[in-house]
Formats: sequence, C-alpha cells, structure tokens
Amino acid sequence: MARHNREGRGLDQLGNLWRISYQPDWFRLLKLSLPLPGRRRSSRTLCRNPARAADAEPGRSVRTRITAADGSVDIAVSLEDRDHVVDHIIIGVRHKRGRKTEVLKFAVHGGLPRRRM
Repeated sequence: MARHNREGRGLDQLGNLWRISYQPDWFRLLKLSLPLPGRRRSSRTLCRNPARAADAEPGRSVRTRITAADGSVDIAVSLEDRDHVVDHIIIGVRHKRGRKTEVLKFAVHGGLPRRRM
C-alpha cells in the first residue's frame, strides 16, 4: 500500500526557496534547470529523498507538487503508472521574473530501489 506524501525543500541558484511534496517510495530527486545570460542553462538538485530504498511498493499513481515559497509557482502533477514504468517526468513552466519571462524546467526523478530483504 502506498504511503502519504513527504515534504522536502531546497534553494535554487538564485536563493529562492522551493517546497516539494513527494511520494516516499517512488521519488529519488528533483532537479531545476533555469536560463542564464546568453543561451546557457544552469541545473541544480533542489531536493533528494533521504531514504536510500523504498519501504513499500509505490502506488499506481505518481504525484508530486512543487511550490515556490513566494507563491509565484504552484504546480502539481499526477499520472497513473499501472505497470510501475515511469522513471522521470520533465515539467516546463513559464515564470515571470521582473519584466522577463523565462522557462524553468523541473526534472522529477523516480525509480527509488526496493529495500533488500
């Protein structure tokens, strides 16, 4: 049986605080990629699951919520994964910073290994 979501948090490259709600038996880590001046991008791990292995089987649906502490971004993703084949999810978000609109890319990585018995 799937367990209730856990809460995590992390700081991005600019010092902004993010809150992450994740499934403890599926989620491995969350990365954020944001644009830099020119055509470059910067990627950073926002949050890692402190567990090294899953305590239970993941549920049939994958659910993750990502919220900026300042309220500028609040997204939730949920998808059904009947055969437990989803490895990661990429989410692109238009984010307004000052007069510029930029695309933030979140990579939600799952595949937390099962605990050995």
